[in-house]
Amino acid sequence: MKRNSILSKDGVNFLIPFILVTFCFALWGFANDITNPMVKAFSKIFRMNVTEGALVQVAFYGGYFAMAFPAAIFIRKFSYKAGVLMGLGLYATGALLFFPAKMVGVYGCFLIAYFVMTCGLSFLETSCNPYILTMGSDETATRRLNMAQCFNPCGSIIGMFVAMNFIQAKLNPMSTEDRALLNDADFAAMKEADLSVLVSPYLAIGLVIVVMFFIIFFTRMPKNGDQSHDIHFLSTLKRIFSLKYYREGVIAQFFYVGAQIMCWTFIIQYGTRVFMEEGMAERDAEVLSQQFNIYAMLFFICSRFIATYLMKWLKPAKLLTIFACLGMLFTLGVILFQNRLGLYCLVCVSGCMSLMFPTIYGIALDGLGDDAKFGAAGLIMAILGGSVLPPLQAAIIDQKEIAGFPAVNLSFILPFLCFVVVAWYGYSTYKHRGM
Repeated sequence: MKRNSILSKDGVNFLIPFILVTFCFALWGFANDITNPMVKAFSKIFRMNVTEGALVQVAFYGGYFAMAFPAAIFIRKFSYKAGVLMGLGLYATGALLFFPAKMVGVYGCFLIAYFVMTCGLSFLETSCNPYILTMGSDETATRRLNMAQCFNPCGSIIGMFVAMNFIQAKLNPMSTEDRALLNDADFAAMKEADLSVLVSPYLAIGLVIVVMFFIIFFTRMPKNGDQSHDIHFLSTLKRIFSLKYYREGVIAQFFYVGAQIMCWTFIIQYGTRVFMEEGMAERDAEVLSQQFNIYAMLFFICSRFIATYLMKWLKPAKLLTIFACLGMLFTLGVILFQNRLGLYCLVCVSGCMSLMFPTIYGIALDGLGDDAKFGAAGLIMAILGGSVLPPLQAAIIDQKEIAGFPAVNLSFILPFLCFVVVAWYGYSTYKHRGM
């Protein structure tokens, strides 16, 4: 009898394909977390408010939503490998579009580049997540996905580091208020210089993606789950959405991704307010806030490895419920504390989020078989939460103060409510399905 392990099935070893596909997790993690601080950066460069700057997230996560089901159809028609290659191609194209966007100097052109880039990320996530699930036994699928997802925040932390040291620290230190006083000629010159700083990392990652494209193109990859190429779109959707645990999983994923993006985007605004009240200059406060964002991501990475290990003994849904409840508790601290304690709580929230995306994903796709390709697309469309919810939080932050309380603190009521939904999903699936 052939032994199965976490990276083998029926005597077939998936180590090399697993490593290559897992590297893609780090690549889209980089894109996600170099982009979160850009809400603040674009707001300064183009002299916009937080709500207008948050359109970066609308364009970014809108691409995920728009391309998820087309990606699933493409993967079903061809293969997981073809989906990965298409994703890398669109990712590279979007990143390289930052150069013409910079030449034009119009905010909307950058939004188009983000949208194209995340159409590629949608292909990648729709392909890579279910592909990883097939690279071993069904019993270890959720653990395997959590293991692969551990490398997503590794890319994220590099993205944050690059954003802090190669973008935020190199932008002109002039404050938002002083920029508003510049005449048109001086403003245009400063904008040109700042945009040159901002686009360089995107051009570099675009070239890295091109190299990765050719590595995977010339590597032989397994055809797990690629046996059927028939497309019965409507009947498949009807079948998977008739499953309560899948349908509720899509809802939980929508709110989780919204919470994640809100916490990682607006930690800059939260920390900047705290540090400026301590007497720090605005740019220094922004850079230090990004350092705390990196601390949050480091905690996220450590927590994900710990959570993956704990799944040897605790059911995924039970662990999901525990972490969501802890997330609610720390988010209350973010809301109520008006000093560094609130920022420390926000860092702790990242630790609580660590297992949520892959665990919701694994639970929702459990038992879907070949339908997992379309099931994955529904869960990737749920990333729309990262496009819908941050602008709502930004609108609250723009109020500056509400009833004598910092608006940025009160805005974190939205992530709190998101964690309530995730806790409910974890408890529901543990109680009714024993997962």
